[in-house]
Amino acid sequence: MVTLRLQPDDHRKVSEAIASAEAASDGEILTIVSADSDSYHDVALHWAVAAMIGVLAFCAWQSALLAAMWERLLPWRAEPSVGELLFATMMLAVLKFLGVLLVLKWKPLRLALTPGATKGRRVRRRAIALFRAAAESRTVGRTAVLVYLSLAERRAEIVADEAVAKVTTPECWGDAMAELIGAIREGQPGEGLALAVEEVGEVLTRHFPKTSEDVNEIPDKLIEL
Repeated sequence: MVTLRLQPDDHRKVSEAIASAEAASDGEILTIVSADSDSYHDVALHWAVAAMIGVLAFCAWQSALLAAMWERLLPWRAEPSVGELLFATMMLAVLKFLGVLLVLKWKPLRLALTPGATKGRRVRRRAIALFRAAAESRTVGRTAVLVYLSLAERRAEIVADEAVAKVTTPECWGDAMAELIGAIREGQPGEGLALAVEEVGEVLTRHFPKTSEDVNEIPDKLIEL
């Protein structure tokens, strides 16, 4: 899988899209791009434990095969005792556990073996945390919207402040998400963010049209973490 990266011109493109979208609305749009939303080290641990249990289960199921392997590797020894077979089983399980952990230190493989539902939850959790830190309650009318993209997971989230959430539904952001996900699949995250911002701006314009009291409360720029 090709690694997604922002291009040098993407910051300008997204900033211009934000300024244009906010020109017709009292809403504020914040865009954040993160390299990833989690390290997923716990996923590696889960796979390592599963591999260890698999070894234990296999040795219990094929105990005769384990004994035969013992005799082939150590032909000069007497028939292995139960304790020796249990020790061999334990050592195989531990080696398997450590081997899987070592292999899964390679992050691309760790990500590939992470269930999609887990990635979705982690990306959503990260988006909400960033929204609370960077945008929630920072606008007078509680009209901020975060467009968040996590590059490693190739997933995005849209989080809205209180006033926006009251007059919209998750389906309102369908076009924005479709534009963003479509561009991600084509390897153009910056273009996707700009298109998503345009769609978010249209939703905000319908519900929060521009008034004379509006001021720019959040900088019109793409934040890259």
